[in-house]
Amino acid sequence: MHSIDSLTVENATATLERGLDAIKEGQTVFDFGTIKSTDSAAVAVLLAWKRAARKAGAEISFINMPPSLVKLTSLYGVDDFLLDSPANLHHH
Repeated sequence: MHSIDSLTVENATATLERGLDAIKEGQTVFDFGTIKSTDSAAVAVLLAWKRAARKAGAEISFINMPPSLVKLTSLYGVDDFLLDSPANLHHH
């Protein structure tokens, strides 16, 4: 999946589809190091990716999540589901 600088309601549908395609192709790690802007749509996209991967019998992980997105996952109470490893919270 190519780098994007935001994951918001404006590009959520397109990003969702690209991620689902990447999961089908075997991608298991999604790097959010280039993301500067997020909103609640990002949480919905991550949840959909995680569910799709599990349905396909795979586990995916998210790395270099921006603090704003980590806060949103916590706010919505899905951080334990989405951020299954402390390494996923690492920033560079």
